[in-house]
Amino acid sequence: QVHLVESGGGLVQAGGSLRLSCAASGSTFSSAAMAWFRQAPGKERDFVVAISWRGGSTYYADSVKGRFTISRDNAKTTVYLQMNSLKPEDTATYYCAAKSGITTTNRWDYPYWGQGTQVTVSS
Repeated sequence: QVHLVESGGGLVQAGGSLRLSCAASGSTFSSAAMAWFRQAPGKERDFVVAISWRGGSTYYADSVKGRFTISRDNAKTTVYLQMNSLKPEDTATYYCAAKSGITTTNRWDYPYWGQGTQVTVSS
């Protein structure tokens, strides 16, 4: 079982940066693949980025490659999402998710979710 709490969202101007954090509790965090998804109003929840349990493998949606960076600190049981060069189209609620086993980009593979944190990018 993994409990996830996101933080770090907010309002930022286009071109700015934000760093999201996802604090996890539960004994299985260090062996869990972690991911960030986002959902804009009226749209599907889309994959953003994922990281393997050791942090050796990362996967990015094309729309955020080169701008977003995921990392994890297993000692602190926290996953981070550094978001640079933000665009208005990045506006969404960002969700942290966890799963055991291999890293995937499919939201239906992730049984554990945080409550979400809002990111708003103004033009």
